[in-house]
Amino acid sequence: MCSGKCARCIAGTLYPLVLLSIICNIVLFFPGWDVKYVKDGHITEEVKYLGGIIGGGLLVLISALYIHMSGEEGCCGNRFGMFVSVVFAALGVAGALYSFSVAAIGLSNGPLCKYLDIWMTPFKYSNSTYLADHQSWSGCTEPNNVVKFNIGLFGTLMATSCLQVILCSVQVINGLFGCICGTGNDQLKA
Repeated sequence: MCSGKCARCIAGTLYPLVLLSIICNIVLFFPGWDVKYVKDGHITEEVKYLGGIIGGGLLVLISALYIHMSGEEGCCGNRFGMFVSVVFAALGVAGALYSFSVAAIGLSNGPLCKYLDIWMTPFKYSNSTYLADHQSWSGCTEPNNVVKFNIGLFGTLMATSCLQVILCSVQVINGLFGCICGTGNDQLKA
């Protein structure tokens, strides 16, 4: 497989992951599927860091767009374009790592919820043992099922960002090969 074709394949795989990251981060703003928690400021702190929107979303999207262009014929589909795609792929790795870090911290600290009639983060200092202790989740009375909600979405963000890191890292290697050996786009004409 030529490096240009590989770049297009990587970019095509990154696009849905970017969309998934952005959607997960946006949905995290509405625990219990209700807007009142956003209005009242009762949102888990790590959601406000926008790891899925900025890191796994915009930074990886910028990378994916250039990686896609480096796989096409034209101004970016050459050796220099592949070299620049290495830089953009590294930007994608950085964005995905940011998304992963924020999601991991959010998962570790647990959600902001009403616990014993006080808004707090009750699992923050539990060393993530709350993840296995389903009985403790019932202490969060509001928003409804917020622990499951946060675990599901932060877990999805972590998985998505892991895939983004892998794909962008593969593009770094692919871009280096494309820079040294050429993109193979000239063979597409034959």
